[in-house]
Amino acid sequence: MSFRKELRVSLFLLLILSIASCHKKEKKFAHTNALIDETSPYLLQHAHNPVDWVAWSPEALAEAKKENKLVIISIGYSSCHWCHVMETETFEDTTVAKLMNKNFISIKVDREERPDIDHVYMTAAQLMTGQGGWPLNIIALPNGKPIYAGTYHTNSGWKKVLKNMEQVYSSDPKRAENFADQVAGGIQETNLIANPDAETTFTEGKINQAVKKDAENWDQENGGYQGSQKFPLPGNLDFLLDYALLNDEISAKGYLKNTLDHIVQGGIYDHIGGGFFRYSTDPEWKVPHFEKMLYDNAQILDLMLTVHHETKSELFEARIYETVGW
Repeated sequence: MSFRKELRVSLFLLLILSIASCHKKEKKFAHTNALIDETSPYLLQHAHNPVDWVAWSPEALAEAKKENKLVIISIGYSSCHWCHVMETETFEDTTVAKLMNKNFISIKVDREERPDIDHVYMTAAQLMTGQGGWPLNIIALPNGKPIYAGTYHTNSGWKKVLKNMEQVYSSDPKRAENFADQVAGGIQETNLIANPDAETTFTEGKINQAVKKDAENWDQENGGYQGSQKFPLPGNLDFLLDYALLNDEISAKGYLKNTLDHIVQGGIYDHIGGGFFRYSTDPEWKVPHFEKMLYDNAQILDLMLTVHHETKSELFEARIYETVGW
């Protein structure tokens, strides 16, 4: 190809890229809310919802008090699957948005930016419902005290919740306030750390008894704990590794090897991009739940470093470098 032809091809490609770039910049959105000014990837994902989302701030709660409106506090993170599902199904729906915008002050929280807020409201959810998860959707009084907690909702289910909570608050606000005070008291008690009267002594016997109790739930065939899903739980494995090495405990070593082999060779590991997914959706570690958490991977890295130090395993060395690379 001659220089002139090469130049023409290059100019043509530059023109195409320029047009594509301009087209991208000119993309229009039907709705834009206050989250457009945030830096959190999760909050920015909701910046074009028809819901009048705002970020957590004292000003948002002050606005709720001024207008005497209930507060929706919706908490999630950018890699949360069901957060994306609920956004698409529910928060992008203009009918839902009208209900939320009319009767509530709606606050979006990134749990990775504000773990303090997530901790308080997750505690509330567990006290109120016995379980938790994300997206975490709280309805609270204007002062931030929760009166309702739930996780993923369908479109129709969320609309029912909104209507019911608004009706309860408008018809009997005192009842709502009394309930909120009870929940707030429960949160305070749950998070209260009392000074121990004496230091706890962990004797060898107590530790052996704890490991024996833990072993009752070991999955001897597939590793990990018995159940339909498998979580790596690096904190537990790290403790058990120390225990097995210090005591030269054969059964614990065998269980650990089986578990760790499944973790680093199974589907919970991202063999293409590096890093570990949060958990497997089956008992054989084959099918992962496709999200990777930084704090999970940090703990697993620490565990793998200890294993590699003891075994000099080339496989674990490779997994360490691949995970750090991710």
